[in-house]
Amino acid sequence: MTEAATIAEPLATPRTAEVAAYLAARMCHDFISPASAIVSGLDLLEDPSAQDMREEAMGLISSSARKLADALSFTRVAFGASAMAETFDCRELAKLTTAIFQHMRAQLDWQVTPLGVNKPAARTLLNLAQLAGAALPTGGTARVQAVEEDGNLVIAVEATGPRARLRPEVAAGLRGEPMGEGLHGHWVQAYYVSLFINDAGGRVFAEASEEKVVFAATLPA
Repeated sequence: MTEAATIAEPLATPRTAEVAAYLAARMCHDFISPASAIVSGLDLLEDPSAQDMREEAMGLISSSARKLADALSFTRVAFGASAMAETFDCRELAKLTTAIFQHMRAQLDWQVTPLGVNKPAARTLLNLAQLAGAALPTGGTARVQAVEEDGNLVIAVEATGPRARLRPEVAAGLRGEPMGEGLHGHWVQAYYVSLFINDAGGRVFAEASEEKVVFAATLPA
């Protein structure tokens, strides 16, 4: 084998269109499950042979509609422009995050000191909180902390629990690296976070230890 053959080709930096496509796919993945469940509930209501399941169908429709509404509200701020708002009330961010955690195994411990934060910081808080929840597939606690220091907002998000794990594609995305092995949906969220934090003049990193994953970021306040 020649020397040239042993050297791996560097992965190309993702193009804007590719990142947008992966983000769109990620959001569709989050929305399709509750939307499909609503349709299934409606089908049961319309089925003459399943009238004894009417109460179950209504329960499925109600819970799935709430999950979909929570996901849409969260995504609007975490990934979108959110009606051109530039400053966000941290109490409202806590409500959005608490709602999304109602549909996750992990528990949320929100310990954010500032009353309001700018758009990049708001997106960082929501995305890192969601990444922390996803790092706890069997449950645990995601503690979200943020304080202002010397004109910067310092964010620390700890995911603590059994089987806590930092996916390699999430770690790569936060470092701003192209997608390698793994799932695009996990990578693209982390990569998106690295993009807007870097654009804001901040930095982000993550590390894992036994039963704990820590995400940290610093941005201009």
